[in-house]
Amino acid sequence: MQVLATAEWQARAAKHAARVDAFVAPHLARRESRVKHPVHDFLFTYYSQRPAQLRRWHPGFGVGLAVGEDGRPEHAGLKGYTVVDGVVPVVTVDEAYVASQRPLLEALRTLLSATQGRPANFGCFGMHEWAMVYRLADDETRHADWPLRLGGEGTDAVVESHRIACSHFDAYRFFTEPARPLNTLRPTSADRPAFEQPACLHAGMDLYKHAFRLTPMIDSDLVADCFELARDIRELDMRAAPYDLRELGFEPVRVETPEGKQEYVAAQRAFAERGAPLRARLLAACERLLAVAGSAGTTAGTG
Repeated sequence: MQVLATAEWQARAAKHAARVDAFVAPHLARRESRVKHPVHDFLFTYYSQRPAQLRRWHPGFGVGLAVGEDGRPEHAGLKGYTVVDGVVPVVTVDEAYVASQRPLLEALRTLLSATQGRPANFGCFGMHEWAMVYRLADDETRHADWPLRLGGEGTDAVVESHRIACSHFDAYRFFTEPARPLNTLRPTSADRPAFEQPACLHAGMDLYKHAFRLTPMIDSDLVADCFELARDIRELDMRAAPYDLRELGFEPVRVETPEGKQEYVAAQRAFAERGAPLRARLLAACERLLAVAGSAGTTAGTG
């Protein structure tokens, strides 16, 4: 076990909090003022990780936090942690907790491996967001406070003139009823490994979800890296959406035009390249933790 002295882990925790506060603080200020942001609130409202949870730093399995003179770190009272007494007591993620997470680890390993091994598809052009408002009245859209750039009829015409091929269930499930039959794929919550591919914007954003679900077993630097990727992807996702968000400073990517499609694909390719090493790091973490879970389970079975 690597043991971090009190001053060291406290400095790392403070650095992490400062890093994510650049994103968390504006969201909390908007929430207090009851102001909605259609782009930047998404990672805090759609995903289940709360701002306070994102701010809290975790060292990951295999690292111990030395208990200082001022008492045990707050981690001692958090789920998944245990206190190991010794010459210098330390707080660390419990092997038994890792073993209890084996189903999650196996599921994520399967999904991440399948996505990593599938060829990237750059032909969707962000039509999923358009399919989510297809044939809806203006006041029925998810972001009804913001107008559609092309109006209702113009938006519907774009959907009807494109081949819709959304491979991500959590995007597809928000399609309007008339739009669902237009999708060439039928992803479900049970067959994600059979559909998800590395160029999909939502698969890239979901790296953040996979990372925080592995908390506290992985270090918070990886979670923050995935969060920052997801935040950047969300901006592209909404710039390519049918909404007019220029008042918020988001110039549209006009995917209904050949030039807009080229711009979208270039950005999509860059995000796929950014996401690949993060996906690999998450997959490696799952493999390492599964080895620990197997070892802990064997020990428990023979004890």
